[in-house]
Amino acid sequence: MIPNNFEYFAPKTIAEALKLLDKHGDDCKILSGGQSLIPVLKLRLAAPAVIVDIGRIKELKAIKVAGATIRIGANATHAEIAASAELQQHCPLLCETAAQIGDQQVRNRGTIGGSLTHADPAADWPAAILALNAEVVARSSRGERIIKAADFFVDMMTSAVQPDEIVTEVRVPKPAQPKAAVYLKVPQSASGFAVVGVAAQLKINNGQCEDISIGVTGLAPKAFRATSVEAALRGQAIDDAAVNAAAEKADAEAADAMEDIHASGDYRRHLARVYARRAVQTAAARA
Repeated sequence: MIPNNFEYFAPKTIAEALKLLDKHGDDCKILSGGQSLIPVLKLRLAAPAVIVDIGRIKELKAIKVAGATIRIGANATHAEIAASAELQQHCPLLCETAAQIGDQQVRNRGTIGGSLTHADPAADWPAAILALNAEVVARSSRGERIIKAADFFVDMMTSAVQPDEIVTEVRVPKPAQPKAAVYLKVPQSASGFAVVGVAAQLKINNGQCEDISIGVTGLAPKAFRATSVEAALRGQAIDDAAVNAAAEKADAEAADAMEDIHASGDYRRHLARVYARRAVQTAAARA
């Protein structure tokens, strides 16, 4: 199907892009890598009058480690994140997650900012940024706003980003034990989206779980932190009995489980419990 007609702008600075958003308001859509928006346009599920392509804004491409914080520009592609030697050293969970997104063509074009803003409930990035306690930076003509990952995903295909805002950066605190992390998923065979995906980041001291954070995607209408699993394991020895018991709580925060042609709600709940257990065990083994 062919998209509806629209007016196209390709600003080269954030300031130019924000002026266009202020001018066109709700009639405007932001285009970054296009891997989420273009299919929606072609199916005519959205018909904006104006497209603002921010893909040429160079200041949104940076990947850098500054002190205790990892800063990733919203236009950084999945492929660039997966291939980053600096991220592999300081936060390999980011690289591992990026490498599992779609196929190579999607990774070459898709961006972290675009994926997060689209807030697909089966996307991979939400699980990782939740597990990493990340923050998303959104900018408008009113100023800059920092949104915690736990507050970023509002509902199915709905993020906390306002119509006049552009996601400019993702900030991740450097993990205390970078290697004690993993992202595991059951992929949809055609798209690679997660039927269920679980990201885990641990901090282990003398065999005990000093801290843990777990993000779950694919199960509910929005990605979420498995806080019940975290509470059951924090301060406990990471042994099979403790992990098995805690993982049974992996779907506790999901009031509703999605159902579609790929899996029933009950099966998704089962997968969440299985993959929470595997994720914790794998992250602990890597530590």
